Amino acid sequence: MAQVYVSDHPLVKHKLTLLRNKETDPKKFRELIREITILLAYEATSDLEVAATTVETPLQTAPGFKLKEPIGLIPILRAGLGMVEGIWEMIPSAEVWHIGLFRDEQTLRPVAYYNRLPVDPTVSVCLILDPMLATGGSAVKTVEILKTWGANRIKFMGLIAAPEGIAHLTTQHPDVDVYVAAVDTCLNEHGYILPGLGDAGDRQFGTG
Repeated sequence: MAQVYVSDHPLVKHKLTLLRNKETDPKKFRELIREITILLAYEATSDLEVAATTVETPLQTAPGFKLKEPIGLIPILRAGLGMVEGIWEMIPSAEVWHIGLFRDEQTLRPVAYYNRLPVDPTVSVCLILDPMLATGGSAVKTVEILKTWGANRIKFMGLIAAPEGIAHLTTQHPDVDVYVAAVDTCLNEHGYILPGLGDAGDRQFGTG
């Protein structure tokens, strides 16, 4: 069964509060997304496998470790783009592919319009990046795309989730763990998370 990890880190709580504030401008909003993502990535990558190695210090040879599993980042366009830089700072070798989905405002169902995955999987672990896990439709659809492609280990990383989105994703894909900064109250009649932070894409790119 999928595990849902909600960060209890004081810095995450502090920065998420600033992120929610309607007065936070796009530049600061993007910075906060990057910073929160770095903190969440620390937790989401805690089970990555490492291989033993050695390194030469200025004094002598020392035992060490290196990441054994190649990582793929899959930001859901466009809001997920803001989370890439944070993880790249932690894992500069991570590959990045883009999947474009938008939500039909009438049906609230995801519609795919873009996919830049290579022909065959080149990584061991895929991290889906999307700031908001609302209805869960986009996340479920992205996992389906990745599984059809051949991905074996998939995780979802977001900033804020609604209980409805978590239930939908973990029911449809019980092998996909979820890492978020907070779980909010519910969705409104338009499928937006309450209290949420508004439209994460619009607030990042100043288009709201």
